[in-house]
Formats: sequence, structure tokens, C-alpha cells
Amino acid sequence: MSLQDDLKTTPLYALHQELGGKLVPFAGYAMPVNYPMGVLKEHLHTRTGAGLFDVSHMGVVSLLGAGADKALEALAPADICGLAVGRQRYTQFTNAKGGMQDDLMVLRLPDRLSLVVNAACKHEDIAHLKLHLEPKGIVVNPHPDWALLALQGPMAAEALSALAPDCAKMVFMSGAEMDVAGVPCLVTRSGYTGEDGYEIAMPEDNCEDIARKLLAQPGVAPIGLGARDSLRLEAGLCLYGSDIDQTTSPVEADLVWTIGKRRREEGGFAGDSVILGHLKNGAARKRVGIKPEGRAPARAHTEIQDLSGKRIGEITSGGFGPSVDGPVAMGYVDAAHAAPGAKLQLIVRDRALPASVVSMPFFPHRYFKG
Repeated sequence: MSLQDDLKTTPLYALHQELGGKLVPFAGYAMPVNYPMGVLKEHLHTRTGAGLFDVSHMGVVSLLGAGADKALEALAPADICGLAVGRQRYTQFTNAKGGMQDDLMVLRLPDRLSLVVNAACKHEDIAHLKLHLEPKGIVVNPHPDWALLALQGPMAAEALSALAPDCAKMVFMSGAEMDVAGVPCLVTRSGYTGEDGYEIAMPEDNCEDIARKLLAQPGVAPIGLGARDSLRLEAGLCLYGSDIDQTTSPVEADLVWTIGKRRREEGGFAGDSVILGHLKNGAARKRVGIKPEGRAPARAHTEIQDLSGKRIGEITSGGFGPSVDGPVAMGYVDAAHAAPGAKLQLIVRDRALPASVVSMPFFPHRYFKG
């Protein structure tokens, strides 16, 4: 029995096999964790060239109808009504207890809002949107026949410009409909690596052709999920289901910057009393960057203690950071130990290893802001 028999596949499944991708189960899909280059070299290549990622397992959804922005604000704490045409924001679906049901991107186009949601949550997210928005006259239109590619790294703009010259004019967190190699696509200048780059949504029938044309550009290489994870960890970016979940508020997760100023004053979103209470009074715990001393990485679920041996939290993401040449991690600690410079110890293989709270990102963001 092949991996394909048990899992869904993306339109690039055959190309991943052709390129030597090591396919593993991820969010119900067969996805490449790495290619023959290996995770370490793929990570470093994305920092110096351009990496092409298949993210077609994620969900793209359009919201149509007058008042879609206001209706969405009942589910998410971002200022959606203040979002200009061609601009994109990162936000979360919050729940009644102030936790996060998922995190997502929202782009305003002239005729609709376009959302990108996580693969593991997309069916629940679509049902959530339909339940709350359709009674208000908003059309929730998923696009299961669309594919999504991410092109990331300092050579991304040059590579995509060869197929879509207008993309060079874009700035970070902007988006527009444009032709890519003659195919109508939706392009945003965004991504989840900390690097400059783009995400490109297109009809799935055109995905392999566009991917091959991008891979033919100078400096572009296929990159798997392994390097995507280490890149986003170095960038200090959350992974849903690991660093944020139904029990975590945006304030605890150090995502206060995603809550619009007007929304902080007015509320009106799910869990607003809990989240605004955390904003006013502080949360008992906080997501922080953690730098272990030495070379041993601290993985997810590693216990965090203060110097007296009292448990004060847990690592949620951790590993080796190729760009910083050492271990990096993030996790939650009690508020008293959340300041940069706080000394901790991590319990790795029953040994207490010294570590410190540090500011994130571990590697500088290099978004193109014009």
C-alpha cells in the first residue's frame, strides 16, 4: 500500500516524487518533508536564494457580500473594516473562552475578502464561517480546486518577476490578482519564513506548470516541510496546534499586535471579555523565545523550570536553528519569568540544562516594505 492510498495529495504529488521528495503524512496529506538536498541545506538555501514550498494543503476561502468585513470582525480581533483594498492582515478565529480556533490571513480585494486558513482546521473553519456569516447574507465560497505555492527568500522577487513582472511593485502584506505565466492567479507578498517572498494561489490544473517554471529560475529550489518549520521557528512565528491552540489567548501568545486599536476599545469578537481582560490586567503566562546554552536542542513538551527547580512552563517548539548555528526554542512561562534575560533551566533527558529568555525573532525578518 502506498502513502497515496491513505492520504490526500496535492497537485504537485508526482513532481515531489520526481524531485526525490521524502513524503510523510501531514494534516491528512502526503507532503514532502525534504528533498535530496536535506533539511539543513534547504533552510540555508532559502535564506540566500529562493525556496519553493507546496502549501496546497491549506485552505483558500472567499467571502462575498456587503458587510463581510463587519461580519468577520465578530469572529476575529483584527481591524478588518479598516483594511484597505490590496492589503492583508494576520489574525485569529477566537473562541468564547478567549482561545484561538485557528490563525489565518485576510486580504481585501475590490470585490471580496480572501482568507487562507490552516490545513488541519480548514473544514472546521469553513463550517464556522458558514454558521456565523451566512445568516448575515455573506456568501462563504471555499476553493478546493485551487493550489497554493509559497516562494520565499531574497531571490524570490527576481524569480517571480520573470513570470509576473507586476509582482515587483508589491510590498509586504499586499496582494492582487495578476497573471503568472499567463495564468490568472492571486498573489500576496507574504509568507511564513521571515524572508521576503510571495504566496501564489492558482487553479490546481496550472500548478505543476507554474511550479516547474519557477524552479527553472536562477536560485530557486524545492523546499520541504522540515525547513519550513525551522525557518518559521527562527523567525519567531507560531505554528497552530503547537504554539497556539484553543486554550491560548492572543495576549498569552504575544500576539497583541494583531488586535486592532479600535477592537481593543470596542470589543465585539468571540472571547473579548477574556482577551481584553488579559490586555488590561496581564496574562498569567506568556510565549517567549528561549535560547538554550550549549548545543543540545530542547524539543516540544520539554519542561521549563526556574533555577530553584519549580516548573514554570513548557517548550512548544524547539530545535536546531541553522542560520544561528545553535538551538532555539519558544514556549510558555509564567509572567514573572517572561522578561528577556530571565534565567531558566530545561529538563532534557532528565538533566537540567541552562537557558535564557531572549527576544524574538532569533534571525532578523527581511520583509520587503518598500
